[in-house]
Amino acid sequence: MQIHLAAFLIAGNAAHSQVLWRHPQSQPGGFLKLDYYARIAQTLERGKFDLLFFADRLAVSTRYGGDHRYGVAHGDQDATRLDPLPVLGALAAVTSHIGLGATRSTTYSQPYSLAREFSTLDHLSSGRAAWNVVTSVNQGEADNFGLRETLGHDERYDRADEFLEVAHKLWGSWAPDALQLDASKGQYGDADQVNAIAHQGRHFNVQGPLNIPASPQGGPVIIQAGSSHRGQDFAARWAEVVFGIQPDLPRMQRFYQDLKGRAAKFGRAPTDIKVLTAMMPFVGNTLDEAEEKRAQHNALIDDPLVGLSTLSSHMNVDFSAYPLDAPIEDLQVAGMQGLFSLVKELSKEQKLTLADIGRLYASGVLVPQIVGTAADIADWMGNIIAQQGADGFVITPAHLPDGFDDFVDLVVPELQRRGQFRLDYEGDTLRSYLQS
Repeated sequence: MQIHLAAFLIAGNAAHSQVLWRHPQSQPGGFLKLDYYARIAQTLERGKFDLLFFADRLAVSTRYGGDHRYGVAHGDQDATRLDPLPVLGALAAVTSHIGLGATRSTTYSQPYSLAREFSTLDHLSSGRAAWNVVTSVNQGEADNFGLRETLGHDERYDRADEFLEVAHKLWGSWAPDALQLDASKGQYGDADQVNAIAHQGRHFNVQGPLNIPASPQGGPVIIQAGSSHRGQDFAARWAEVVFGIQPDLPRMQRFYQDLKGRAAKFGRAPTDIKVLTAMMPFVGNTLDEAEEKRAQHNALIDDPLVGLSTLSSHMNVDFSAYPLDAPIEDLQVAGMQGLFSLVKELSKEQKLTLADIGRLYASGVLVPQIVGTAADIADWMGNIIAQQGADGFVITPAHLPDGFDDFVDLVVPELQRRGQFRLDYEGDTLRSYLQS
């Protein structure tokens, strides 16, 4: 079975690692420059990755202590986030093959404008667009968009279901052959192949049609990361790529089997959904060298507050109200419920205090750190695939812009030698890569 690879990025100072910007091999302030992202994208394309995608959020962190100062002062995951879609438009011009994914929220967007954005990206990239669908969880985002409070968990997904219905109708409102461009006859398009969608629903009323002809993929590849029961149903209905964070193989297997098992009730096959689990690799020519790289990264976490600021944002809970030297309490959260269940499990199993969780969260938001030589890491990845823990991996960096280089230069060739990863891109679109 061929492994699928995606790269996780934030257009800002962090990734899953919230000390990425402090790493001595990171480029200070580079995340505000285009050549920084171009360099990363070209490295990933050299490594034949299926896609890169940018996570996004629409606010700085404000939940910890009820103040933005904590996250901004320490450089947490939300301290800076450029809008990823303009970045991807620029990357489309300096790459030729790699898929390009951006996060957009169904809570704070409208289907028509979003459908236009991703149809445009799909055209300009010749069929490489992907949309990472989020429903938005924290109060800071609600505050920026005029809501007194965030929508309820299930209500967010109900809105998202209708949002996806409308978006797909809009992408399908032009038939593939509707654009004629017959200059001699003055025939621009076949109007009979362009149709209004006339959608009237609980959340949206959209007439259509879209004002952009059908794009190469007929709409972007859909990425999703919901891990609650409602989130997994949403993913099983809509997603082509599901991004998961699980710290070990048994949990990966449970997530994989649960999600794939939901596909049939939405008329889909399990193979229609590629489950990619997150990993943060530390690659060395020897195990000692790799361990030293991990130790260098983790030593930068000298204050649990940076992780707790992000945790508060993710869960929409102010963790400054709880003691640092005690385990996490059994709370009901309005934010990322699946991820919080994992936080509670790890806290109980490993007897972790809130401060311990803060440091763990700062190091990588619970993403497993995989350490070793290229062969060691390829062995680990191959075992996850063989044991049905994933269909591939989301690689997250410890520093940038060169944080993917060791993986591309050492691990990818090892996977290729084993026949587990493509030697070159096959197919014309991102969707075609994922189907191989």
